[in-house]
Amino acid sequence: MTCQPVTPKTRMTVRPLALLDLPYIYGFRDEAVGLDTTRLLTRGSPLGAVGLISYVNPARHIYSAIANGEKISVLGGITHARNETFAKLYYLAPASQLDHPLLLDLIENLAQQAGIWGAFHVLAEVNETSNAFALLRKAGFAVYAWQRMWDISEVAGTGSRSVWMRVKSVHLPAIQSLYHQIVPPLLHPIEPQPKNASGWMCNEGAKCYVSTAQGVYGIVLTPLIHPEAAGVSEKLSALIGNLPDRRSRPVYLCVRSYQAWLEPVLEDLGAKAGERQAVMVKHLAHLVKDATTARASQPAGVSIQPSRVGKVERKNP
Repeated sequence: MTCQPVTPKTRMTVRPLALLDLPYIYGFRDEAVGLDTTRLLTRGSPLGAVGLISYVNPARHIYSAIANGEKISVLGGITHARNETFAKLYYLAPASQLDHPLLLDLIENLAQQAGIWGAFHVLAEVNETSNAFALLRKAGFAVYAWQRMWDISEVAGTGSRSVWMRVKSVHLPAIQSLYHQIVPPLLHPIEPQPKNASGWMCNEGAKCYVSTAQGVYGIVLTPLIHPEAAGVSEKLSALIGNLPDRRSRPVYLCVRSYQAWLEPVLEDLGAKAGERQAVMVKHLAHLVKDATTARASQPAGVSIQPSRVGKVERKNP
C-alpha cells in the first residue's frame, strides 16, 4: 500500500482569475494595496476597468489569482516583463483583509507563476507603516533597499532643455558604467543594469541619467546621478520643465536609499515627499528536472595519477 501526500485544503482554494470573476472583484477597485508604485502612479488602480482586462490576456505576463475563503475572498496580482530576471508583485486586495489566513497561500501561488515565467526574484514595494509589510515578511520577502516617491509636478522648470539629450544606443555602455558606479554590487542580481537605449542623459559627461515610465495617470522618473555631478538642482529643474508630451499629468521622481543625497536637493526645489517605502525581494528556487551526471571524458592514452603531497618541513631562520 502506497501512502499519498495530503494536500492542505486551503491550497486548493487558490485559483487563477477567470472572466466570470471580473464583476465581483471590480468592487474591490478602491481597496487594493498597490505593491508596484511606478505602475500604480502611471496606470491607476490595478482593479480598475481597464486594468482587469489585462489579467485575462494570455499573451501578456500579467497574472491574478483568487483565494476563496469561507466568508470573503482575497486576491492578488503579479507582473513580469519579458526577458527580465525578476517579477513584480502588483497588488493584494482587499486592504481590510491583510490578516486573512489564505493570503500566504495566495502569495505563494503568485510566486510560482513568476517561476514559470523564468523569474529568479519577486519584488514588492510597500509603505513601511502598512500592514502589508509584516505580511510580506512572513511570506519570505526581505528588505534590500528603501525608496521615496517625490511629487515634482509643481517644481518650477527653469533652464534649457539642451542640458539633456535623448539616450541612443551609442550611450548605453556609458549608462551601464554609471549604473555600476552607483548601484551597490549586492543589488546587481536584483536590479539589473539598463538594457535598452531609452530615457534622458546629460550632455556634459555621463554622470546624469534618468529613465522614464509613463501612463495615462502620470510620469515617473528614476535617476542615476553621480554624487560628483555639478548643478544637479538646475539640471533636474530643466528636465522637469521641458518634458515632452507631459500635458497635465503629475510627475514623480523615485529616490532609492543608495541615492538618498538627492532628497535635500528635491526638498530645496519644492518637491513633495511621499511616504518611505520598503523595497523587498523574495528569491525563488528553481529545480532542474531530469538532471543527469556528466562523465568527464579522458583523452586516449592518458592516465590520471593521484596527486602526492610531500611533507613540508619548516626551517627556522
